[in-house]
Amino acid sequence: MLSRIAAALVPVLGRLSVTSETPGPVVPGSVVAANHTSAADPGVVLAALRRLGTEPVVMATAGLWRVPVLGGVLRSGGHIPVHRGTARAAEALDAAAAALAAGRVVLIYGEGGLPKHRDSRDAEPGAFRTGLA
Repeated sequence: MLSRIAAALVPVLGRLSVTSETPGPVVPGSVVAANHTSAADPGVVLAALRRLGTEPVVMATAGLWRVPVLGGVLRSGGHIPVHRGTARAAEALDAAAAALAAGRVVLIYGEGGLPKHRDSRDAEPGAFRTGLA
């Protein structure tokens, strides 16, 4: 559902061109790592992956599950909450491993969060965290 929403909303806001070195969807059981330099990134990445025929499971900060409506959409889509900085953080890796074993594509943002912004422009990508590896 999250990918469908993004696929419908992103073209309303601008033009999206998607290219790929290989035809068709991302291979099942793959990890897709994306940069996270603005709040628009998840929508754009999800819309692009949907155009490629892929509906990923997203690993995202657990706080998003507390947002009305969005939390329900994330739960119903089987997305993976990451409880950053807690003893529960490793649970996300177990959930991601289970999703991969089931043939799902897992989308992770390697920086582990948005960089600090002084204005509305994109920021430079942050360093990828070791959890991605």
